[in-house]
Amino acid sequence: MKINDQTIDQAFSDYKKTFGGVRNDYFAPVYLAAEHQIDLDQALLQTTFGGGDYGFDGFHFDPATGNLYLYQFKWSEDASPFKDCYRRMIDAGFDRIFAGSYQDAKQNQALLQIKSLLLEKKALVNGIFVRFVFNGDPKDAENSLVLSKLQEDLESKKYVIDNFFGREVNLVIDYRSSRGHIGGGGVQTKTHKYSIDFADAMVKEGPGGELMHVGAVKLYQLNSMFEEMRQRLFDRNIRSGLTGDESPNRAITRSLKEIVLDEKEDPAVFFFNHNGITMFAQKLVPDDGLSEITEPRVLNGAQTISSFNSFLKKFADHPKIKLNRQRLERIEVPCRIITKAKDDFIIDVTVNNNRQNPVKPWALRANDMIQLQLADKFQQDLKTFYGRQENAFHNFTDEDLERMEIEQQKEIELRRLASTFLISDGEVDKASRLSDIFDEDKAYAAVFGKSRLNTDSRKILHCYKAQFRLRKLTDEIESKGYHKYRFARRGRNLIWALVCQGMLNDPDLEEYAEKFGKNMSVEAGLMEWMRSIAVSKVRLLLSDLVEAEPYRQKMEEQRYDFLRTRAAYDFCMERAYKKWKWVSEKLR
Repeated sequence: MKINDQTIDQAFSDYKKTFGGVRNDYFAPVYLAAEHQIDLDQALLQTTFGGGDYGFDGFHFDPATGNLYLYQFKWSEDASPFKDCYRRMIDAGFDRIFAGSYQDAKQNQALLQIKSLLLEKKALVNGIFVRFVFNGDPKDAENSLVLSKLQEDLESKKYVIDNFFGREVNLVIDYRSSRGHIGGGGVQTKTHKYSIDFADAMVKEGPGGELMHVGAVKLYQLNSMFEEMRQRLFDRNIRSGLTGDESPNRAITRSLKEIVLDEKEDPAVFFFNHNGITMFAQKLVPDDGLSEITEPRVLNGAQTISSFNSFLKKFADHPKIKLNRQRLERIEVPCRIITKAKDDFIIDVTVNNNRQNPVKPWALRANDMIQLQLADKFQQDLKTFYGRQENAFHNFTDEDLERMEIEQQKEIELRRLASTFLISDGEVDKASRLSDIFDEDKAYAAVFGKSRLNTDSRKILHCYKAQFRLRKLTDEIESKGYHKYRFARRGRNLIWALVCQGMLNDPDLEEYAEKFGKNMSVEAGLMEWMRSIAVSKVRLLLSDLVEAEPYRQKMEEQRYDFLRTRAAYDFCMERAYKKWKWVSEKLR
């Protein structure tokens, strides 16, 4: 039975007195009734209303297949509201249903029914299906980086399900549309568990009950995790992985070669020469002299594992690899494994662990939620990849980009986007001090606030692309009088900011946005538009600036630092308002 407005409205009319008047509420029971061919009265009993739902607002058990379906419904074309539901499931929902480690008087009645059903039908359950139902296209949800990251976090909780049943139980997460469209098919999730030599680790407790296990782990055991999990093992790392040409990778490869192939170094030396690896795991428990680790994620040290994997593949046919297998398996690295920690805590640990390495400060923010949301925004609005992680774009194949519906062959870079936001805000001085912006939480939050998500992506792209033609625009201004405007090259950020304001204040902005705001290329028409603004408007503002006090005196003394200040920008914008009624438009 296909769900449509007529069906829902009729059901609402019939049962309004029973379950209230919010469309998102009656959407759930009507969908359940149609999907599972049950009557609406039964569907109402399998639907939650009000708070305390822990991310789930509907369920159904099919005794014929042994499948338990857990639902979340949104009467929306947009899949992004599901992120809050995911968060509730991850933080407490799965534990509340399958672990029951604490009681909550406010939990919804339907959750009590789910737990009661599980206790009664425990032996009959073969699979858990988590379904997100909305009015939009499931493909949009599947392509969302925000939802993909949250889905992986939820999948990593599968061990809770397996512990409850005492056996492996299938977990499938998928998206469905009320209009009958179904996503590409949920992938059955596997719980990743590994036995490692980590039994003698020291344990330290954190302020919120977090545990850090400190010890040594064999590199070949980490490689086994990578061989099975691949990039999933690194999904919490700040980088997509360094290329083999990077200095750290070359040093690791050289060390492995000296130990295994040349036999110049003892395997024990590697432990002392290595900074170590930091991981997060859902569980770590001793197991007959070893330790069992559940759903590991590398927070720092991905290049060590990837370099070891590349070394094994490069020298796979080398006779010393087999001959010195024992030396290879003796190589250990210092390792810290964190358990019993919430997502925010792990993010802080990841950032602070990587601060100790030669990592650019903007790379430390790559996995922030706002960065994931911006990636979704540019993917959906512009079909453009957002390079929040170093090297990520170059690691994708043409097939990967096609699957993600990325059409542009250039990426929007995180660092350049930060500069663009600062420039549009008039912060011309801060744009040259990006490290400070990314190092300070308050300054970072001011640049990457949620308001950026509501900005027209085409306008962002106009201002973003202007930075690639700053030299040309400066030359155009200088060409109108070299001796008069030779100072211009000292204030490129100021020129960039004023050109952006010229575009954002243009009465024909919407027309230009349609023409030039959807492509990463700097088209000839866009360049001509920017050149016209630079020569006819920005040049005049700069003339007023350098002729006004106290700037005239600074010009005579050849002190041009004022061109890189917020005060210079504000002066120019005041003149622009008097001349053309420009206001300081921001990309917010």
